[in-house]
Amino acid sequence: MIRRTTLLAVLSAALLAPITVAAAPGPAAAITSSAITSSAITSRQGVELALTSVTPDYATERATEIKVTGTVRNSGSAPLPGLRVRVRYSPQRFTDRAALSTFAGDTTTVTQPPNVSTQSSMVIPELAANSSVEFELTMTPAQFGLTAFGAYPLAVEVVQWDAAQLASQRTFLTYAPATAQPRPVRNRLSFVLPVIDQPRRADDGTFVDEKLIAELTGKGRLADLARIAETAPANVTWVVDPALFDDVQAMTKPFRVKKDDDIDQRPAEPAAGQWLTSMRAALADNAVIATPYADPDVTALAHRGLDRQPARALELARQKATLIKNDVVTSTYWPVGGVIDADALDLLAVGTPGGARIDKVLLDPAALPTAQDSSAAAAATTLAGTPDAAATLDTVMGPVTALVADAELSRLLEPAAGTRGATLLSRQRFVAETATLAAEPGQTRARSLVVAPSRRWNPSPTVVSTLLKTAGRLPWLSLTPLDSIKVSATPAQRAGLTYSDKDRKQELSGKYLAPVQEVAAQAELTALITGQSQSSFDAAVLRLTSSAWRGSAKVGRAVIKQVGDAVEDRTRLVSITGAGPDQPRTLAGSEGEVPISVKNELDVPVSLHVTARSDDPDLLESEFRQPLHINGEQSGTVQIPMTVTSSSGGDATVTVQLMTADGRPYGDPVKLIVRTTGYTGIALVIVGCALTVMLAAVVTRILRRRSQRRGARAARTRESETA
Repeated sequence: MIRRTTLLAVLSAALLAPITVAAAPGPAAAITSSAITSSAITSRQGVELALTSVTPDYATERATEIKVTGTVRNSGSAPLPGLRVRVRYSPQRFTDRAALSTFAGDTTTVTQPPNVSTQSSMVIPELAANSSVEFELTMTPAQFGLTAFGAYPLAVEVVQWDAAQLASQRTFLTYAPATAQPRPVRNRLSFVLPVIDQPRRADDGTFVDEKLIAELTGKGRLADLARIAETAPANVTWVVDPALFDDVQAMTKPFRVKKDDDIDQRPAEPAAGQWLTSMRAALADNAVIATPYADPDVTALAHRGLDRQPARALELARQKATLIKNDVVTSTYWPVGGVIDADALDLLAVGTPGGARIDKVLLDPAALPTAQDSSAAAAATTLAGTPDAAATLDTVMGPVTALVADAELSRLLEPAAGTRGATLLSRQRFVAETATLAAEPGQTRARSLVVAPSRRWNPSPTVVSTLLKTAGRLPWLSLTPLDSIKVSATPAQRAGLTYSDKDRKQELSGKYLAPVQEVAAQAELTALITGQSQSSFDAAVLRLTSSAWRGSAKVGRAVIKQVGDAVEDRTRLVSITGAGPDQPRTLAGSEGEVPISVKNELDVPVSLHVTARSDDPDLLESEFRQPLHINGEQSGTVQIPMTVTSSSGGDATVTVQLMTADGRPYGDPVKLIVRTTGYTGIALVIVGCALTVMLAAVVTRILRRRSQRRGARAARTRESETA
């Protein structure tokens, strides 16, 4: 029986992988996997091992007692005899971060620490089915023969009969003696934490759903971010999207929500005001950077000809950032995925006429690789030495500062969902990573490092708060705000901006942005006729260009339609009235004027032009353009001159169109029916008849006069004869 159990355990150890897996270095700002993916291996016998604590974070003396606690669980249906929990170690420290990453991510038992501690172990005679037991192991650096500053490999394993490994957990032991020689470099470290969400409104007055409320309350993502902000040190830098705070602010008053095909009216949401108050108080003493409004996909906009939107997003971000506090920085840009190309960077560097522009960018290592390895897949952390985060990039407006995030450290802020012991594993890895950085060969000067998780992360408040507190206690780190990082006199040589075909394919597509461009053009017209410099739909259009719609184009298209409908509704508030195919006008005469009325249902004055053109020049001529100013909630009228060109008469169509001052059509054209008749022929008949009547009257008068004269002569003759 014992031989069968041992054989089974050996097979399990060969088939199962160590549990701490480090993902290959990748975009720090677009991480989808985690360096911490599991907390224990489960063998075929159902043995689970989880560490619950390792104290202290690092040892400062050879005699410092290091205590490791955890739990062993038998989830199988049969008891397991002959178990032992023990420690494996190596007296050889990690000389670089690549070796540390390899150890953490190896899936075999070949690279596990070679030495087994006989002192640091605990025997479990038998572990009953579906039961667990806690363990506590103690050790010292002297016991393991540690002498130099740095991070060392450590593993806790469960074995049966001191032979077959049933489960294992890899972690790290960091030794930092006060007398270490050479002394470790004290690097500067900047934490950059994002508070960015997807847009929640279509037009400014209507929310697309109620999901924002859930995010702001309970265990919602935004509620968690508020909890982190409340305990974060003052030297943490926050990147916020003003559009998010704008959305939440809108919920502090009665608001509308689109539900199916209806619009529901909702009262002010108390959670919105509470969240705003909490975040404003938490960020009052921190450095805060604002993304361009709604976090637009700037590279996609630059490539699709929507050059106006990034500049407007910069300008609107500066205006709306006051919702957070007054000294928000808007000149630092963090592109989606941490990657950007020269065209988009130039667009942001040029900025706006008002002076809003970008002079600093936060990038992923793949976007700005070192000169030693310029492949987009390489990350700085795989090199023998980690380069300084700061570098310089050239733009059409001169140099801008580029700050490159550390991919591996950034991943530690986002352990995989459901990871047992994530807080402990992330903390131990963070301590080991930064200690290895401080002791890298050839490093004699302090470097700047940047930690930045993915922009729409779903953080664990416990993990993040623990790492922030741990970083503040490490003597080889100096926490600093992002804006304090400057380009050193001897910056690392980098290969220049890298923007791959894969990066371009991830942009918002031309198919998605085409209707956005149409909506933007129509929205601009509503501003032109009122004399406003900006459309009331500018914020709504920017929300349509948000990088949040990458991978969610279907949802984005529904919002595009909603905004487009709102723009059309506003456009129709200024319209031609009393005209159309069912309301023909009759032109009295060969020439005349037809009145056209334009109604302004807006509460502000509008100025536009009315144009008219005959569609049937053989029947009717009309070529007309005239400016028209109408006060708010009033109507205006113009007289359109027309000339009949046919004696036969008939119905002619005239197209009447409202235009902006620069000649762009406003609203849909109106077809006006003008009824003409054969007025020239009728006039000839009337004249002919009149002449006939006149001639008859003349002839009658002549005949009457002749008759009268004959009668007078006859009377005179009779009188003479009588006499």
